[in-house]
Amino acid sequence: MNISWEMILPLIVLQLALAVFALISCIKEERTNGPKWMWAAIIVCINIIGPILFFTVGRKQR
Repeated sequence: MNISWEMILPLIVLQLALAVFALISCIKEERTNGPKWMWAAIIVCINIIGPILFFTVGRKQR
């Protein structure tokens, strides 16, 4: 089985960038919808969808 890294590498980079950006944003946010530790776990454990969930649901409106 030959893995095509040309197709997988952009997804890996996107996942890592989203996760890092979401974790930094989660740490810097003063208030979130739910505890920060929960959002950090969601961001890390649920690939691609976790960071998107944080940005759409987790952050409190200002």
